[in-house]
Amino acid sequence: MRLICITFLTILSFSLTAQTIPSKEIQIKTALLAAPEDQRAGAKVYGYTSSGEFTTLRQGSNELICIANDPNGKGFSVACYHVSAEPFMARGRALKKEGKGFQEIFDTREAEAKAGKLKLPDNGSVLYVTTADLENVSWNTGEVKDHYTRSVVYIPWATSESTGLPTKAPGPGLPWIMDPGTHRAHIMISPARE
Repeated sequence: MRLICITFLTILSFSLTAQTIPSKEIQIKTALLAAPEDQRAGAKVYGYTSSGEFTTLRQGSNELICIANDPNGKGFSVACYHVSAEPFMARGRALKKEGKGFQEIFDTREAEAKAGKLKLPDNGSVLYVTTADLENVSWNTGEVKDHYTRSVVYIPWATSESTGLPTKAPGPGLPWIMDPGTHRAHIMISPARE
């Protein structure tokens, strides 16, 4: 009886893992939802192996990098960003893997950027994030209904004074600056939802 129970739990565990990590093709398809259409064909795509390891799913030929949905995340979220932000993004992933939380990641990258140890984009760098509720995602087909894309332009150290942007959203679809004066300063551009 004990052997049957262990076998059942092993099969159930494998089945749950297989359901939470889609195929390479589906990961690429859904990751590219965040990319502008004219950049999708050449974008590099990161995702996850069947065992959950972060990996390169596809090499790219342009300046865009996309990341598939994290199987351990809440909801559906994919992102694409300009290659100039890769050191910033990679450092964040490494710190998260070490078990660091948001504030510790922020503080570490801030200190490293100020010390010149972390390279930040020189001329601004775009990030696109597409989100949806999990019930709107078909992991069999890669179709995602009712998804929402927001854009971010990283402009390290920028402030409201240097950009003329407000520090809070002035209304739907209008840009504003978040984390002003820090390494993570960025212009938020969230289109008005229908």
